[in-house]
Amino acid sequence: MIKNHKKIKAGLNLVNQIQSIRNKNNKNWMDLLRLSLKLDFNSTSKILKEICKDDKKISSLAQKIYKLNKYNEK
Repeated sequence: MIKNHKKIKAGLNLVNQIQSIRNKNNKNWMDLLRLSLKLDFNSTSKILKEICKDDKKISSLAQKIYKLNKYNEK
């Protein structure tokens, strides 16, 4: 039981570290996006449209995984 508690605590610590790094990285991505929009709005807009299409595909696949788990719980 104690080992499991230590594993959870270590895992949560790692998640906190990842979150901190991702926060900084997300700011950098937003800065890059702002710069891109200022330099070439039309091209940036087209790229963002493609990113959104792919994000929708990923979300659809993630929902399928969620539904698989939901069915297993019944």
